[in-house]
Amino acid sequence: MAKKRRDEAEAEAENGEEKKREDEMELVNGDEKEKKKKKRKKEKIWGKEVPTVSIAVPGSIIDNAQSFQLATRLAGQIARAATIFRIDEVVVFDNKSTSAHDFGVTTAEDADGSESGAPFLIRILQYLETPQYLRKSLFPRHNSLRSVGLLPPLDAPHHLRKHEWAKYREGVTLKEKAPNSVGTVVDVGLKGVPNPLRQGLVLSGVHTEPLGIFPTDTKHVVIDQVLEPGTRVTVAMGTNRHLESDCFHKIVSSSKPREEEGLYWGYKVRYACNINSVFKDCPYKGGYDHLIGTSEHGLIVNSSELTIPTFRHLLISFGGLAGLEESIEEDSNLKGKDVHKIFDSYLNTCPHQGSRTIRTEEAIFISLQCINPANMLGVESILMSNSSFPPEDGLQDHVPYKWMGSPFNSYRQFSSGACLTLGQLSTYFHPD
Repeated sequence: MAKKRRDEAEAEAENGEEKKREDEMELVNGDEKEKKKKKRKKEKIWGKEVPTVSIAVPGSIIDNAQSFQLATRLAGQIARAATIFRIDEVVVFDNKSTSAHDFGVTTAEDADGSESGAPFLIRILQYLETPQYLRKSLFPRHNSLRSVGLLPPLDAPHHLRKHEWAKYREGVTLKEKAPNSVGTVVDVGLKGVPNPLRQGLVLSGVHTEPLGIFPTDTKHVVIDQVLEPGTRVTVAMGTNRHLESDCFHKIVSSSKPREEEGLYWGYKVRYACNINSVFKDCPYKGGYDHLIGTSEHGLIVNSSELTIPTFRHLLISFGGLAGLEESIEEDSNLKGKDVHKIFDSYLNTCPHQGSRTIRTEEAIFISLQCINPANMLGVESILMSNSSFPPEDGLQDHVPYKWMGSPFNSYRQFSSGACLTLGQLSTYFHPD
């Protein structure tokens, strides 16, 4: 339900953005014409036809883990791999299911229920992809999440700190009513800057208390749409950092940061009841136009010799304990078919392996490093020209410090452990 609400909100935002783009095309004189020319060139690269990369993994690998903690760690490794290699979609499929109704993710009412296989993997992947400040609102307590605190963070570009300003932020709609407006209040994870002047303190350098003792206020934004509470949205923050002002912010498609700025903005998670559904239920228009399967029985290839034709939507599939061959044999729609005819490329990305087996989570890292779809898309050159993360300007406005810990005087000294007096703090904070 929450995913459906978010898709509806994004569709409405895309329609608004398209109308805005049409209006802007009418301005064609002087410098504006040159700006539009550059914008069209940029949209040609990062427009709506941005190529996507998906991976498909079997949920059965979770059942092979020897303990609950190891199963959680396995899911965390897959999430890390997807983020590091800028994967757009992770498809989790079952080997033996024949109906989509077999999917048994427990609900909030079944929070103490036990999950395994695909439901467990999907829940962990979705949880880790969600920015840390939204997790409490979007994920009720659940037995499957009890060990996620042991996992390393993804630290993706959309996992912003509470005092970082960026052009876009992920947020969740609240029940709170917008003051003097008909919009919706959204929590985007921003915290107010503690101002010693507002606290009535003397900035004479006499006080040496750490900044963490002063409370901060959560800073919400108001969007120009009415949405149900608990809906995750992507908000265009603009350049106005004074959130107290009566101005609306717009929600945009979650693909907008990537299309406009070249920023990786997380992955989507999809369930498939069998491997055939991985291909058949592709969410992209026209489906996947290039399929890659990975197996020790595949074509041996070196990364330097690997060539992949131009694609719009690439899918890389991984097998479970017995490989992709078993998944295909257990699928009634594909049983008996030659695996080399199902995939456009069937590759062995780790020839001459020293171990008898390569675990799926290991194969994902090895194969993505070998194929490295981000390099094929020319991501590096685009990011160099759109280097807006991490933020470089207005470091005072980011105020990166550890709550109940030592404050720091710049973005790069975030982990230096330096401690400042209140007199020194006045150098770095803007008074309200």
